[in-house]
Amino acid sequence: MQVQENVLLAPFTTFHVGGPARYFIQAENQQQVTEAVEWAKSRSLPLFVLGGGSNLVVADAGWPGLILRIAIGGIEERSQAGRRLFQVGAGVDWDTFVAHAVGQNCGGIECLSGIPGTAGGTPVQNVGAYGQEVAETIHGVEVFDLETKALRMLTKEECGFNYRSSIFNSSARGRYIVLRVSYALVPGARPRIEYADLKNFFASKTNSPSLQETRDAVRQIRRSKAMLLVEGDPDCRSAGSFFKNPIITPAKYEEVSARPGARGEPVPQFPGGGGKMKISAAWLVEHAGFHRGYVRGNVGISSKHALAIVNRGGARAAEIIALQQEIQNKVTEAFNIQLHPEPVFVGFERSW
Repeated sequence: MQVQENVLLAPFTTFHVGGPARYFIQAENQQQVTEAVEWAKSRSLPLFVLGGGSNLVVADAGWPGLILRIAIGGIEERSQAGRRLFQVGAGVDWDTFVAHAVGQNCGGIECLSGIPGTAGGTPVQNVGAYGQEVAETIHGVEVFDLETKALRMLTKEECGFNYRSSIFNSSARGRYIVLRVSYALVPGARPRIEYADLKNFFASKTNSPSLQETRDAVRQIRRSKAMLLVEGDPDCRSAGSFFKNPIITPAKYEEVSARPGARGEPVPQFPGGGGKMKISAAWLVEHAGFHRGYVRGNVGISSKHALAIVNRGGARAAEIIALQQEIQNKVTEAFNIQLHPEPVFVGFERSW
């Protein structure tokens, strides 16, 4: 286990912002994770676990304790009850795993192609896109329990999955370190073609698309929205979708649609479960006055997608927070809806 000091965190995030970590350890196996945890505890240091850095806003002051970067690799496979189980190290690049699974003709995560980050981060926020969520396929999550100092396998039910949430970012925040995730995929499954973007993409295709064609389409769509990390693309210096799509009642939907800011347009909506509706946060942002390509000093909004706050070059975390709060305030003023951010905030005195 190698302990580094004063390591700048900006290069470890897709936002490319953030100050230094007082201490930094990269763990490639469970033993190193255990040793790092004990090392931090013996020095009374605050601990933060880092994965792919794709969903973080790190404070300009950095982190005063230990950053533990999880780099556990490996993909193991076996068959069980007609499914193909993939046990994936938490440090494995997520899109690399999706490509592997699709290459094995196993369905269930093809619509999650192109999402940056690592496999270990997917259960934390119940990563989802284009009609799929990892909660649908996660079989179990192997964790290190910081309370009992023991390894534990959590079942899907124990993870408490909801829209963009789980026990890992809610009721048990900070208790578990994800080591491996097990996904149960379906060999030969038909791809999930539910969202309008995908339906439009395949509108002229007479035959049902394959899993590989669906993966390729998702990556192409994400690239058109600057949601695919492409070297040199300034729109990619972001944390992806910065705000969650609000889930509201039908009555609230009618209220939002009747607001002057809606300009008489129907608010894009999708099923939200439990009789509720999920509405487009991107639509709310744009109709509150923040167009694609909006500029506010060193930060702005992607020229391709209204939900992505971007670092235009040389941005500080404080500038990102200021734009975030400006957007939230304007959306609340226009539609009486509070937008909630998706990223994790590291090194701040509060979260938003």
